[in-house]
Amino acid sequence: MLDALEGAERPPSVSELADAIGVDQPRASRLVQAAVEAGHVRREADPSDARRSALVLTASGRKLLESARDTRRGAVETALAAFTPEETAEFARLLSRFIADWPRD
Repeated sequence: MLDALEGAERPPSVSELADAIGVDQPRASRLVQAAVEAGHVRREADPSDARRSALVLTASGRKLLESARDTRRGAVETALAAFTPEETAEFARLLSRFIADWPRD
């Protein structure tokens, strides 16, 4: 969820976030509420639409996101450590193909 917030072109609404992360709106609302209560996300009024709340990462949310990325990066490095250079290249090729073929809808 934090990745989706950071990567959005503009601060998304809960509905837009739900679409971005592939969950229904009620589940996204619960995720957002938990993140707001933890101080990782804040809701801001949309100046162009008073009915819309925009979701924004806080400094705490950015710090948590960076920590999660560091953890993932370390896990990938550990998993690939035993690969030969040829295996690493083949894995990268297959992963690139997998990503290219992933449905976008």
